[in-house]
Amino acid sequence: MQYLEGLNDAQKEAVFHTDGPLMIIAGAGAGKTKTITHRIAHLIASGVPSDSILAVTFTNKAAGEMRERVSKLLATIPHANAPLSMHVDRRMPFVSTFHSLGVRLLREHAAAVGLPRSFVIWDRADSAKAVKKALEDIGYDKRYEPRTVLSKISRIKGDGVTLAEFGSHAKNPWEQTVATVWRQYEEALKHDHALDFDDLLLTTLELLSKNEGVLERCRARWSHITIDEYQDTNRVQFELAHLLTGDKKNICVVGDIDQNIYSWRGADIEHLLSFEKIFPGTKVVLLEQNYRSTQTILAVAQDIISKNKHRFDKKLTTANDAGEPVSVYYAMTEQDEAYFVAGTCAELIAAGTPAKEIAVLYRANFQSRVLEEAFLQIGVPYRVLGTKFFDRKEIKDVLSYLRAAFNQKSAVDIARIVCVPPRGIGKATLAKILTDERDTLTGATKKKVDDFFALLDELRAYAEKHAVSETLKFALKKTGIEADLRKGGEEGMERLENLRELVTLSLKYDDLLVASYMKPSPTDNSVHRDVEKAVPGIEKLLEDAALLGEQDSLDDPGEKNTVSLMTVHASKGLEFDVVFVVGLEEGLFPHERNEEGADTEEERRLFYVALTRARKKVFLSHAATRMLYGTRTIGVASQFLTDISPEYTEQQRPGLLGGGPIERVIR
Repeated sequence: MQYLEGLNDAQKEAVFHTDGPLMIIAGAGAGKTKTITHRIAHLIASGVPSDSILAVTFTNKAAGEMRERVSKLLATIPHANAPLSMHVDRRMPFVSTFHSLGVRLLREHAAAVGLPRSFVIWDRADSAKAVKKALEDIGYDKRYEPRTVLSKISRIKGDGVTLAEFGSHAKNPWEQTVATVWRQYEEALKHDHALDFDDLLLTTLELLSKNEGVLERCRARWSHITIDEYQDTNRVQFELAHLLTGDKKNICVVGDIDQNIYSWRGADIEHLLSFEKIFPGTKVVLLEQNYRSTQTILAVAQDIISKNKHRFDKKLTTANDAGEPVSVYYAMTEQDEAYFVAGTCAELIAAGTPAKEIAVLYRANFQSRVLEEAFLQIGVPYRVLGTKFFDRKEIKDVLSYLRAAFNQKSAVDIARIVCVPPRGIGKATLAKILTDERDTLTGATKKKVDDFFALLDELRAYAEKHAVSETLKFALKKTGIEADLRKGGEEGMERLENLRELVTLSLKYDDLLVASYMKPSPTDNSVHRDVEKAVPGIEKLLEDAALLGEQDSLDDPGEKNTVSLMTVHASKGLEFDVVFVVGLEEGLFPHERNEEGADTEEERRLFYVALTRARKKVFLSHAATRMLYGTRTIGVASQFLTDISPEYTEQQRPGLLGGGPIERVIR
């Protein structure tokens, strides 16, 4: 059986279990995809019809990879290559994401849920617009951010709660507002014959729960079900998996509680922890042989994750070499840290490590700004996975306010900010503003527009008399952006953190201009600001932001040989030769919003994920002080660093380029 070659004993144990419930606890880098695909091939080789197999995972990329691997394996099975006259099954298993599965079932049975087969699928932008309109209709558009309300609705749907159920228990004003908006949102969906991403799952669950005939046909169609990343399932996905399984109980789930980092999106580790209780007689297989990382990296990861209580006890082993010690760099500031990282990357690349095999991971998006600055300064090629700092909406909004304050003819900036936060100026009014027809406006509309331009005048006047950082702080408060984001829950606070980082960035523009725009007054010995010299401080900030954005746009999207900068969350499922984890300070990583109970364990799991992305080398860093919202704060080393045994670490010494000579070159 050629398709079984290269499997270790534990993997074979999982592959040969073809009937009854199976739970595969797959450690990081332990070959879970290989195990899943070889098991599917073995099922087919054993006589299970290909189209009787359903395999579900969470991303299109993972589904595509799984589909490709299964196809290649089937080519090695003799009867899969038999002549057509032998009527051998040549069909492929159904491999998809949960959402793709929902679409398929809803297209087939659309009438059963009151939809046309050609129903529309709304993306998040479509949904946000509908929620925004609903907020405007009820007069709450100035109180709540549409995406915050949408996130709440999405989370409720993911928990399997209906609008009727939520509305009947809505007590406080926030919940009542969400319920009211949700009703109008659902009416808009119905009017357009549309479903949003959450509906693709929730409506599928409704279809299967209320239509026994449809459910039975699905169970008859798929006799064997595999669910990957089971620790990341929310309530609706959990219910779907169990409904489809039926009495045969031929369900295989694959997961690792140590890599559950999405509880904020509704993922519940109890689904994996309770699997054996729900399916008595479950076969449990532990995949503990790691093929990715060195022994040292795995030992450090074990030091970290062993502190968690809510997990399956397992310990990754490897036949790989012991490898390099984990380097720990104690930076003086975030700039020192950034230049250490960028400088060390430059040396690694010069020593032969491909840039694409290096990743820099951080806990919060705002940390990317100072890193990007260092990489640009030193000339190390990089890419940011996710939205770049100056491309983030909240950053663009504030910078547009500054641009418009100094150039009120800038149509693109006026259009962007005229309703940020919402101030009741509609499209028709905006059109008149942009076509110089403000003099035709009357009444309340005229006052709103006049107030908006008065705000721009006030911003300019303030900027002409104050430092750049002080102007930004003033803008955040005066425009209402800060107050609006504070009402936006966790997402709003994340955006506010990014704006605070913008304030920190702007401090260097203050320092550069002190000598030029502050001088003794000719009438007394006091110090005053030279208006003509103060304005260029703002201009320089805007210029630099624009140039950085232009530089990013010049990068070839297909260019892969660059260092990757990303959050730890974004790194899940990826692997690199070298990994940097920065900002290891209390309050940042672990984050201050996750200090107690299960949240602390999730932060620890997040660090575990970061460590296990690395094949050969890990660099950890923390700073003695870090500038946060214009204030330099004292940093306390992360508790995670003290959890690591000293035998696995070395102190990295700074050098001329920031990183200095690497004592052990990665080869």
